[in-house]
Amino acid sequence: MKITYIITLFSTVLLTSCKDYLDIVPDNVATIDNAFTNRNEAEKFLFTCYSYLPQESYIYENPALLGGDELWTYWPITGLSRLPTFPQEIARGNQGIVDPYLNYWDGQQSGKPLFRALRDCNIFLENVDQVVDLDPFMRDRWIGEVQFLKAYYHFYLMRMYGAIPIVDRNIPISASKEEVRVSRNSIDEVANYIVDLLDSAAAKLPDQIQNRATELGHITKPIALSIKAKVLVTVASPLFNGNNDYTGLANKDGTNLFSRGFDLQKWERALLACKEAIAACEKANIHLYRFSSALVTVNDRIRKEMDIRNSVCEPWNEEVIWGFTNGTGSGIQLQSMPRLNSAYPGNESTFGQIAPTLGMAESFYTRNGLPIQEDKTWDYAGRFMLKVAEAGELDYLQQGYTTAALHFEREPRFYASMAFDGSLWYMENGTWPVQAKSGQAQSRKSAFGYSITGYFPKKLVNWKFVIQSGQAISQEQYPWPVIRLADLYLLYAEASNEVNGPGEETSKYLNMVRERAGIPTLQDSWRDFARNPSTIFSKDGLRDVIRQERLVELAFEGHRFWDLRRWKLAAEELNKPIYGWDVEQEDAGNYYRRKLLYNQRFTSPRDYLWPIREYSLVVNPNLVQNPGW
Repeated sequence: MKITYIITLFSTVLLTSCKDYLDIVPDNVATIDNAFTNRNEAEKFLFTCYSYLPQESYIYENPALLGGDELWTYWPITGLSRLPTFPQEIARGNQGIVDPYLNYWDGQQSGKPLFRALRDCNIFLENVDQVVDLDPFMRDRWIGEVQFLKAYYHFYLMRMYGAIPIVDRNIPISASKEEVRVSRNSIDEVANYIVDLLDSAAAKLPDQIQNRATELGHITKPIALSIKAKVLVTVASPLFNGNNDYTGLANKDGTNLFSRGFDLQKWERALLACKEAIAACEKANIHLYRFSSALVTVNDRIRKEMDIRNSVCEPWNEEVIWGFTNGTGSGIQLQSMPRLNSAYPGNESTFGQIAPTLGMAESFYTRNGLPIQEDKTWDYAGRFMLKVAEAGELDYLQQGYTTAALHFEREPRFYASMAFDGSLWYMENGTWPVQAKSGQAQSRKSAFGYSITGYFPKKLVNWKFVIQSGQAISQEQYPWPVIRLADLYLLYAEASNEVNGPGEETSKYLNMVRERAGIPTLQDSWRDFARNPSTIFSKDGLRDVIRQERLVELAFEGHRFWDLRRWKLAAEELNKPIYGWDVEQEDAGNYYRRKLLYNQRFTSPRDYLWPIREYSLVVNPNLVQNPGW
């Protein structure tokens, strides 16, 4: 049954503006009665539906940035640091049922009220036909956009909570108490409902944005089909496909909320959706990004780094499938980058505070395109020893500078994604050395505003970001890539491996991602340099390889947090200690000692899904709680 949600009579709708190209600020607060009297009023309500989109680049709202093991901060958090506590509480295993952190079910603790979003989407769909001056083409397109938003909000909730109530239409005010007390639909029902909505939306949406001056940020057909692929890969993954931990989870009437047993057809369906999405992207001329600025002259090494960095940070570049416009101002860029220019030390309070972990530094490949423990030419046992950068390392490291052996002979994505003591940071206004030991330019200067691990997520900073005097900055914002083509290519490789196993079809798009990253093909790397070259010829071995490729390619973009959950690997990975360098030290010998920052806690199966707030279960006794809570 498709469950509904209640509207409060005479309620008003808050019209929250969408930034940048969706920046439509209403003159006043509109009621439902006049929201659809003309095109302009209806468009305001359309942007209200957009306004609930979780701001993925905002570290306060997105649990995937600071709630896992990719990025870390110092603790405890002080108000002056402008860092959130809720995501770190999740990373530390402190989620609870009384007032859950990042509660997107009820819209509390920095979570947005996504069930209210679904109500407003339904209001729009039920009333848009009343708009007298809206031409049929635009009406269909707007309906497609809101159908997509409705599907995405369901997906966002499903990914967090698992089985959820489907909000197909709004319950009238005359509904009985029992009609209002909804139950959760099964995972398969929710997934099928989302996919049906996305198919319906895709049929109404344009292949690409024609008027880029006014419409960037609106939903297109490639966006709808790519999210459909992500939805189906998610429900085909181990968390939702054959997970015995949820066998007993059922509604009060005995309806099972999770299917029993593994179903290969879910992977087959996901693979077809990936193919369909890639075809739509090709038709819309979406392809892997290449740096081509004619304004600067750079060598091949820097050009490769900019291929990688700007696939994320170049505004509206050709790789971005869905860019979220409300999102990458000074906030995450300031939090990611230290003050590079020592001529302007200024106030250090909010610079370079979100720090990649030492575990992430170890996750990137060697220059031969292999995990560091797998490359037979790379000294894994000696990775924490000290080493001096010679002339041959000049493009990556500061010549004559002593740093850890871990930082030598790594792949281009390592140097493009992370900065560290002894590294070089290329920007449009120059190449800056990073020196982070105590007393040096990029070290800790106060009680806050520093990297707790000694690493900085360079990948998240646009190359045109310039620090000036005091707190002054000059920056270029970019739309946060909710999904980009490399992500879709790797979803395809993952689904193809589950259906077909190793082979040309599975490695095709994987090798395209690797080639853009500046490393050998999968086959060449494992044949020529691997300790265990047979790994890529088994489905299980290649599965691990594809998973690490996603970690490396999509590092710090908020994917690993959800990937570890859907793969059912969070209990393994998020119970490992978090390490950094000893950043309080002045000399290299003491600085490059692994320092334990926290022993993470992830309780399985409890922490794979968010808890429903305890009070919500009291108000609606038909809801059942997730396992372990």
